[in-house]
Amino acid sequence: MSIKVNNNLCIGCGTCEALCPAVFKLNAEGKADIITQEEAPCAKNAAESCPTQAIEVK
Repeated sequence: MSIKVNNNLCIGCGTCEALCPAVFKLNAEGKADIITQEEAPCAKNAAESCPTQAIEVK
């Protein structure tokens, strides 16, 4: 599984972290960071729920 966050699109709403805290965490700039590339079913849900479509999961 490959997880990427486009920080130019990320608005730091925190949805990804709320839905999948095992994979996402907001950094000091308020943008989403990936803390692991381990497969987690919630990562796809977080990507689908991102209001700016800043998350890509393949």
